[in-house]
Amino acid sequence: MSWPNGDKPLQGVGSRWLVRRLPARWLWYGALFVVCLVALAVFFHGCERREILRPTPQMDADAPFWVRVLLLGGAAECTVAVRSPFQVVRSDLGTEFQAGQLAMAPTDGATKITLTDGRFMLGASPLAGSELIISPESPHIFTLNGQNYRGKLKLLVGRSGQTFDAINLVPLEPYLAGVVGCEMPDYWEPQALRAQAIAARTYCLYIKNRFGVNRRWDVGKTQASQVYGGIGAESAQIWEAVNSTCGKVLVTGAPSGEQKIEDGEQRTEDEKQKTEGLPSSVLRHPSSGLSGLFPAYYSSICGGHTADSREIFGDRAETQNFASLLTGVPCPYCMDVAKLSLFFWPMARFDRETVTRQLVARYPALGALGPIEELVIAARSDYGQFSRVTSIQLVGATGKTNRLGAEDLRLALDPSGRKIRSMICQIVPWGNGWAFLAGRGWGHGVGMCQCGAEGMARAGNDAETILQYYYPGCEIVSLY
Repeated sequence: MSWPNGDKPLQGVGSRWLVRRLPARWLWYGALFVVCLVALAVFFHGCERREILRPTPQMDADAPFWVRVLLLGGAAECTVAVRSPFQVVRSDLGTEFQAGQLAMAPTDGATKITLTDGRFMLGASPLAGSELIISPESPHIFTLNGQNYRGKLKLLVGRSGQTFDAINLVPLEPYLAGVVGCEMPDYWEPQALRAQAIAARTYCLYIKNRFGVNRRWDVGKTQASQVYGGIGAESAQIWEAVNSTCGKVLVTGAPSGEQKIEDGEQRTEDEKQKTEGLPSSVLRHPSSGLSGLFPAYYSSICGGHTADSREIFGDRAETQNFASLLTGVPCPYCMDVAKLSLFFWPMARFDRETVTRQLVARYPALGALGPIEELVIAARSDYGQFSRVTSIQLVGATGKTNRLGAEDLRLALDPSGRKIRSMICQIVPWGNGWAFLAGRGWGHGVGMCQCGAEGMARAGNDAETILQYYYPGCEIVSLY
């Protein structure tokens, strides 16, 4: 390396010597370089997704409009942080016990929650009871395992006494703000986001009243229900979609052959249990033929045609009763929105041993077939240029056979849904197993196609038009 004027640095002189001897332009270059680095750091920091810590709305909502979201199931420990004062109350003792509780001070960062002899420990402090609710004061936010959520945190000890469930108790609208931002990019068209908000609200309330009455939670946080990311999924665009559709849901007419229930008519105890607490606008809407909520399914990319729910979900009551709204429709919109690498997906291969192991693990009764030797397509839905596999015949080494829904096969072999992305594909023998190839679309395909909804919105359609296209015959009503 050459130095200015042929000099070399002297031992012990250090940077002061260099500053005196370097040309002025070098110093300007260095200063400019530092300024650019600072500017870039500020720019990229400003582009980071910021969590919105506005106060949580709807905290005074009635019980039917709170959602119990399973955040952790069968956990041995977790960390919790609460930035505001909070209460810890025993939910198993009722509301009288909760009255007059003194607020605890905010936690000093993330604090570990564990179980000791079936008893909760908050750090080194024991907490009485096997069912606890951590209830933060305004802005009603807590952090679980590093992720922020709104509302309250319920902890329930499992039957074994060795694990516990962590459940987010959150009002409906803040819950949706944590769903819509996970289910759709927030930079998509506002009308697509609004359609997503209404569909997600409808699906949540249906599942809550259909299945939540028989378990300790209403919905999960994964795609098995609908993806929920808490505050981390929120943005100004997402809140606009939620607020502009506040309280709006989809309803449908009574199933064929049923009479619409009028005020004063008798309902069975089962019917009362399923709909207790819901507004009469949902149960007995004045429009002719409307009688209630339905499971407003949706998927990422239908591949060009949505699926008929009866062919995908079989004889489930919720699909049989609402078949007309969950029938398949052509979708020429999603291909223009989805990336080609997502619309068409690469070949996925599974060997016989893996297929047998995964199927038996999910459906133990299939163990009677022995090793699976053949996968035979038993039924398809034909859409002209392509088709969707809907049923598979399994042939085992014992000679026994069994039929399985194609969607059930897909999720048994690939629970992540990232290898076999849909059942619009070909299944062919390949080496010591099978290959799923020529695939298109992502998801089960029932109900609204999310990329299709974005495509319709880009074409100028509003949320109501989008929803009525993908759920033929639906109507939008307001709960509040």
